[in-house]
Amino acid sequence: MTKAVRKSTSRTAAAKRKPRRNVQFLHKPTCATCRKARRFMEKRGIGLRFRNLAKERLSAVELEKLIGKRDHEQFLNPRCSLFRKLKMKDRPPSRRQAITMMAKDPDLIRRPVVVAGGRVVVGYDENGMIRF
Repeated sequence: MTKAVRKSTSRTAAAKRKPRRNVQFLHKPTCATCRKARRFMEKRGIGLRFRNLAKERLSAVELEKLIGKRDHEQFLNPRCSLFRKLKMKDRPPSRRQAITMMAKDPDLIRRPVVVAGGRVVVGYDENGMIRF
């Protein structure tokens, strides 16, 4: 085995043995994007603490804290039937309305949401997730 191959193999083995960091992973298990993001992060040795948004909904207070000063529209899931039905792309709801709707219908939340150390990554964003 060449040195380059050995180094690569040892890094992969080390990543599997000890998670680099434990991050909160808000998801829906049936969501293909969530499964893809989970595989991506686990391959890189990132430890995940899961919260199933379908079973453990986020309250309006939790959503307000999660969104913080960010644009609330980036947390809305454009693939959700309610998003399309209410034509939110053309007429986005106010922050308060969006948070109330996301608390009632977790499908309206863009997934996954990955949280650690004040950082939040919404949706499948490899560049954002790799930084954990």
